[in-house]
Amino acid sequence: MLRSRKTRVRSLILAFAAVVMAGASALFFTTQTASAHGTATSPPARQYSCWDRWGDDHQNPAMEQEDPMCYQAFQANPNTMWSWMSLLREGMAGQHEQRIPDGQLCSGGNSDYASLDEPGDWHTTSLGNDFTLHYEDQATHGADYYWVYVTRQGYDPTTQRLGWGDLERVVETGVYEPGEAVDIPVSAPGRSGHHVVYVIWQASHFDQTFYSCSDVWFGGGSQPDPEPTDPDPEPTEPDPEPTTDPEPSDPPAGGECTATYTVANEWGSGFTANVEVASTGGSGAWEVSWTWPGDQEITNSWSATLDQSGSSVTATGASYNDTLASGQSTSFGLNATYGGSNTAPDLTCAIG
Repeated sequence: MLRSRKTRVRSLILAFAAVVMAGASALFFTTQTASAHGTATSPPARQYSCWDRWGDDHQNPAMEQEDPMCYQAFQANPNTMWSWMSLLREGMAGQHEQRIPDGQLCSGGNSDYASLDEPGDWHTTSLGNDFTLHYEDQATHGADYYWVYVTRQGYDPTTQRLGWGDLERVVETGVYEPGEAVDIPVSAPGRSGHHVVYVIWQASHFDQTFYSCSDVWFGGGSQPDPEPTDPDPEPTEPDPEPTTDPEPSDPPAGGECTATYTVANEWGSGFTANVEVASTGGSGAWEVSWTWPGDQEITNSWSATLDQSGSSVTATGASYNDTLASGQSTSFGLNATYGGSNTAPDLTCAIG
């Protein structure tokens, strides 16, 4: 087999810590988050996708209507998203099917993450039937193996909890060394519509197993967008748009993009940050650059190639996300150390 998101102010993290410290999950938050393990980031696991899109806007009431599955997950246990990299079980001894009951696969049978097992309209990532799965091993544990499953045609993630019988294992990898990039080619022919990509990562440092569900959309076009479900307000005012002819003749300049920097987690002398890159005009390969305002130093990164020279950093895409079309976006992340203040840098984005 083949081997292989603006800074979030610290008050947000402290607020969440205060919430989770009210219960038994406090220890889990403070220890597991700092240990920074990993999950599937492309296509994104449910917990990573919710955190990536709503983590800095988690109190927005619009989430309940716009993204009900992430909303219920935040309501059930916000630590599910803030510890997106820590969905694991210990001492499984390879007995995944025997010890994880049907209906609990997405949580890996870990009750702290039970909201991930709920069926519904989870946000999906549009893919071809042949794609590359990127798994982020943040803590550079390495792997004894990755097992990748895809749901069978006919399974409905919006109404059914995931069971072992709904899955087909399509990839079994061999060993990955610590620090080795995990980009796994996957082929899932004969499928269309909403499916789940299920991944088991057996870490190699000791018997620690990570589980993830990534919602994807296979087939021509993309998933149905939430917006068309409420089309009436916009068609009632169609006339002003056709009268503004100058705008279609003056589209956005090619080569424009934005990069948004977010600190996801911070501890003592280190932190995790994510950068969302979005094309606002034109298409092509993207590049993000910045100069650290302090003494930050990158220790590892994912979903991009980062080159740091002194305080200057340049980031370019990985093989699976290095080019963007107009309107498309991608993201990458990094871990870094710092000594003084962890001030966010100003980012410059270019595409073309």
